[in-house]
Amino acid sequence: MAAATIRPYDVLLVEDDIADAMLIQDALAERGTRNLNQVSDGIAALDYLRDPDNERPDLIVLDLNMPRMNGREFLAVVKEDADLRTIPVVVLTTSAAPDDVTGAYHHHANAYVTKPVNLEEFEAAVRSIDAFYLDIAVKPPRD
Repeated sequence: MAAATIRPYDVLLVEDDIADAMLIQDALAERGTRNLNQVSDGIAALDYLRDPDNERPDLIVLDLNMPRMNGREFLAVVKEDADLRTIPVVVLTTSAAPDDVTGAYHHHANAYVTKPVNLEEFEAAVRSIDAFYLDIAVKPPRD
């Protein structure tokens, strides 16, 4: 049996597509209290993560194809940073290209999920990610 939640979970969504971001926010809201912060590219995500006034997220949901710093570059930086590498990162993207999947895991993504085209399947995929990483997986205590 899962331990009682004593605080809401913090999710950092790194997604430049406004419609996809709204769908993800809606799917997470259906599952309960989540503090969701959304940024539109890897540079903004790194700025968010390195700002001491922001809570460290329990999960990062990352798109690959974004302007300025894409998801591939962001993932490489985060997983090389000793202060950030333990944050689980789930790649949620439209690409099913084998090179993208292999590259994400090479840079230590915790999971890779291709965005379903069907709305109901998309929402179910987001709820599944949320359920696993935020309800089932054991997380280290916060400092």
